[in-house]
Amino acid sequence: MKRLLEIKNVSAGYVVDKKTNVVVADACLSLCGGQLVSMLGANGAGKSTLLRTIAGTQRPLQGDVLVDGKSLKSMSRKELAKMVSVVSTDRTQAGGLTVEELVGLGRQPHTGFLGRLDSSDREIVAEAMEAVGISHKAEKFVAELSDGERQKAMIARAVAQQTPVILLDEPTSFLDVASRVDVLQLLHRLAYNEGKAILLSSHDVSLSLSLSDRLWLLLPGGVIVDGQTEDLVLSGRLDELFLSRSVTFDMLTGEFAAVLPAGHRSVALRCSDSSLSHWATNALLRSGYAVGDDGKVEVSVVSATDISVGGRRCSSFAGMLGALEVES
Repeated sequence: MKRLLEIKNVSAGYVVDKKTNVVVADACLSLCGGQLVSMLGANGAGKSTLLRTIAGTQRPLQGDVLVDGKSLKSMSRKELAKMVSVVSTDRTQAGGLTVEELVGLGRQPHTGFLGRLDSSDREIVAEAMEAVGISHKAEKFVAELSDGERQKAMIARAVAQQTPVILLDEPTSFLDVASRVDVLQLLHRLAYNEGKAILLSSHDVSLSLSLSDRLWLLLPGGVIVDGQTEDLVLSGRLDELFLSRSVTFDMLTGEFAAVLPAGHRSVALRCSDSSLSHWATNALLRSGYAVGDDGKVEVSVVSATDISVGGRRCSSFAGMLGALEVES
């Protein structure tokens, strides 16, 4: 796969009162066509700062960013706009425009001085709306759209810009679960079907793990780790994302979970399948029980409505916890 964007020894940060604050140090990374990459990190880790540096809107403290082999430092704003499109986390103020007009703004780097769209530009706009599934809203005002539809319109604008690289800052931050999945699946399709290099920052770890080809992990101390999603998960590196003892990364579920105090009451749990085991364990740990093979009370879960606690039959997890209180 072709490297469309390269980050060479880049340190990103900002200067306040003549003091330099480095949030990402000496990063060496690349984006390849046909890949969706998610950048994960705690609040304040530097995700937005690094994205702005890559996009050319903030100068790096050191190092260089290359797009298709050419340094950002030597590119004009118009040249850059033909290579990199950005979907920011800010809510668009273009409520008075129709969706078609908003998407048409993506053609600005390619139009003449007056910015008028010709027939080929309008065809590209139509194709961009079709690609992201927003064509049926073309004549609607942006102010009339739902959050998910508005985000799709912004992505369509980036697609109409026809850049090989698309950068997105928290593209799912205002969306419900279904819309978040829809947007990430859309970006995944764009990367695969159109060969684009797509980088997004996100707090949605589980969704990023399911749809991202690679991860960039921004760890405390300005360190950034890049790798295939599954390799980073199984290496245990995701546990390093947060400087907190209250959460841990569960490799099985692909999610961060609360670290609960060890329970003093022990339970021997037997379950008929892994999903029942997961949720039974969740209920027991949350309620202060330790789960192990040598527990004092045996809990057998055949189904969600067929549970046995020390021989006492229960028809729900609530009943299971009540029976355990009696046994204790």
